[in-house]
Amino acid sequence: MHREFEPPEALQDTIKCFWYNRGDFGASPSDFEVLPDGYAEIIFHFGSGCSIFSNGVMKSLPSPFMMGLLNQPVLLTTKNLFEIIGVRCYPWTVFDLLGLPSGKHGLHEFEHPVAALQSSLNESIQAGKTDEAIARVQQYFLDARSGIAADSMLSKAGVAMREANGAMPVSGVAAAAHATVRTLERKFKQSSGYTVKDVSGLIRFEQVRNQLWHSPDSNLAGLALELGYTDQSHLSREFKRYSGSTPAAFARKAKKGKQAVSDDFVAFIQA
Repeated sequence: MHREFEPPEALQDTIKCFWYNRGDFGASPSDFEVLPDGYAEIIFHFGSGCSIFSNGVMKSLPSPFMMGLLNQPVLLTTKNLFEIIGVRCYPWTVFDLLGLPSGKHGLHEFEHPVAALQSSLNESIQAGKTDEAIARVQQYFLDARSGIAADSMLSKAGVAMREANGAMPVSGVAAAAHATVRTLERKFKQSSGYTVKDVSGLIRFEQVRNQLWHSPDSNLAGLALELGYTDQSHLSREFKRYSGSTPAAFARKAKKGKQAVSDDFVAFIQA
C-alpha cells in the first residue's frame, strides 16, 4: 500500500511530497532494495523496524533516519508489518530546512528535534489514522519552513534541472537561475553537499530507471537520445554505475513482476 500527499503550497519549493507505505514482509527477515534517485528522504518507520548490514554487522536504524543522495543501491532488512512515513525533499533544500550542515551523506542517522514526532506518529499509525500522522508531519515542516528565507537562485536552478530531467548542462542551469556558473556551483554545493552535475546525473538516472520499470521493453537508444546521453553505451555505463546492474538486467527484473509502489515512484524493490 502506497499513498502520496502533495505538500502545502508553502512547502512546494522544498518538499516534493509526503508519502506513506505499508507492507507485511512475513515472519522471516526479508531484504528490500533502495535505489538511487534525485531526492533526499527523511524516513519515519513503525512496526518491526529495519536494519542495514554495515561493516560486517547488522545494525538497526533509528526512526527517523535520512536517505540522502545515493550513488549505489542500499539493501535494508525488515520483517512482519513495516510502515513508513517519508518526506521527499529536494537535496538542495533539505539541510537548510532541518538547520543541519550539508554533506555527502547517503543513508545516515542524524540528531534533530524532528525525532520528537516519533511517539505521536506511532500512536496515529497504530490507530490507523494515516492522514492524521501526515498532517502532523506537514505542520512540523510548515513551522520549520516559516523561519527560513527562500533562496530563489537555488529554487530556479532546481526547477530547471527537474524540467530538463537532469539533461541540462551546468551553464544552462546557471542561466535559468540568473547566476554565474561559479556562483551557482558554490551555493549549490554549500546547500546540498553535491555539485549540479552530481545531482543532474541522479535525476537523469531516475528517469531511465522509472521508464524501464514501467515499460521494460523501452528502446534504450531512443531513451538515451531523449534524455541527453551521448549514446546507448553512455546510458548503460551510467545506469550500471548507479544501480549495479545493466539496463537489460533491470528490465528483466521488472518483467518478473517486482512490485512498483506507485506510478511515478520506484524505490523499494523486494529482493
